[in-house]
Amino acid sequence: MKKYDVRAPGADTIARNLSGGNQQKLIIAREMYRDPSVVLAVQPTRGLDVGAIEFVHKQLVAQRDAGKAILVVSFELDEIIDLSDRILVLYQGRIVGEFASGTVDRATLGLLMGGRGLDEREPINAVA
Repeated sequence: MKKYDVRAPGADTIARNLSGGNQQKLIIAREMYRDPSVVLAVQPTRGLDVGAIEFVHKQLVAQRDAGKAILVVSFELDEIIDLSDRILVLYQGRIVGEFASGTVDRATLGLLMGGRGLDEREPINAVA
């Protein structure tokens, strides 16, 4: 509980009685304890406060820095831009854009996510 900053009245507290942020930190602690080589994080910060969001981001980055493969699926464009080494945009089941970190802005991602500005023949590829 201390390592992952899970705040609860006691170690025997039932998870459903924790706040959303503490539940999320508990889930991260449980999964990181298993030492996975791949981490799939779907909407990892949805509904969390700023402090919990920062904590979750730090944990994901730490896992990446430890050589783990991290896949983040999120509708939060700032989260994707801040965390990603590579961004893939899907629309109607296919990849419509691929970008290296720092090579795309929110507006472009948003348009692609909505199916706008697509050349139907090929996905956009801005990976260096």
